[in-house]
Amino acid sequence: MTVTALDLALPDPLPEDVQVLFEKCTAKLGLIPNVLLAYAHRPEKLRAFSLMYNDLMLGESGLSKLEREMIAVVVSSINRCWYCQVAHGAAVRQLSGMPELGEAMVMNWRMGRLDARQAAMLTFAEKITKASSEITEADRAALRAHDFSEEDIWDIAAVAGFFAMSNRMASAVAMQPNAEYHAMARDAG
Repeated sequence: MTVTALDLALPDPLPEDVQVLFEKCTAKLGLIPNVLLAYAHRPEKLRAFSLMYNDLMLGESGLSKLEREMIAVVVSSINRCWYCQVAHGAAVRQLSGMPELGEAMVMNWRMGRLDARQAAMLTFAEKITKASSEITEADRAALRAHDFSEEDIWDIAAVAGFFAMSNRMASAVAMQPNAEYHAMARDAG
């Protein structure tokens, strides 16, 4: 299986904590995400990546898991990151129960059936991705007007920033999404 365009060998044997992580992924997801396999050639980098990802995407936040995944897909779509569009598009489909929402996030998020709060959040994430130096107090005020807290604004920025980095890594090494993601959560209901 080709995970990236680079020929990187995994440590043999894998460190125990990496083996445990891979076993958890297999039990919960039925697969080991290729992004984890890609980082596993350097276990210390995998640990750092996983810690940050888990904190941002699964940790406590005023943003729902779906909202964080929506941000991930919008940022990845703007950056044209194949891996993250496929993987996180599947997560949006799964979490929302609406296959069309995952497609909209990948292709044109404005076509998704979003409420005003979600649209404000994604407008901010888009601006961070395209022109972060142009963010002003008016952009943060627009989020506050939709009941986003200061912590929520931080989390939107952190998720968008993390995926800007992750997208660039995935694209630079031609990271391939797991084939299973393509078929996930395609049936409505």
